[in-house]
Amino acid sequence: MKVKVKLIGPLISRMGFSEKDLEIPEESNLTFLLQKLEIPEDLPLILTVEGKGVSREHPLREGDRVVISHIYSGG
Repeated sequence: MKVKVKLIGPLISRMGFSEKDLEIPEESNLTFLLQKLEIPEDLPLILTVEGKGVSREHPLREGDRVVISHIYSGG
């Protein structure tokens, strides 16, 4: 299945893209996607699917839009 992945902040330079479509197996979840992208498990992230905050175990569906961002703070 195909999902759209958008990266925010420093992840763009780290991964070499800001947005792209990725082909992943059916029944995949965000943990699988993060492993495919080689994003370390211990990196604190904000994860959204279709604009809603989700956990790493969230199942993905065909056409989902996933946004991955570092956790930011400051003012």
